[in-house]
Amino acid sequence: MKKGMNWLLLLGVVILAIVPLLLVQDSEFGGADGAAEEAITEIAPAYEPWFQPLLEPPGGETESLLFAVQAAVGAGVIGYAVGLYKGRLDRQKR
Repeated sequence: MKKGMNWLLLLGVVILAIVPLLLVQDSEFGGADGAAEEAITEIAPAYEPWFQPLLEPPGGETESLLFAVQAAVGAGVIGYAVGLYKGRLDRQKR
């Protein structure tokens, strides 16, 4: 029962990730940084940033890779913490 529930949850996550991509045709899924930059230039066209980034990624692929790595590390930390506390709870029950 428990193994089946895990597969069902995984299937639900995959469906939630894929369905919007299939239903919303001809759309660009941009990030919040680009939307914020557009909003700022609409509100104050003469605005100049206070500073420039120290490192500029060479392309959009690199930026996507760094975001994916950040998400994977975050998921790993959360998974480790959940496993650690679950193991402690199981040990206390024994």
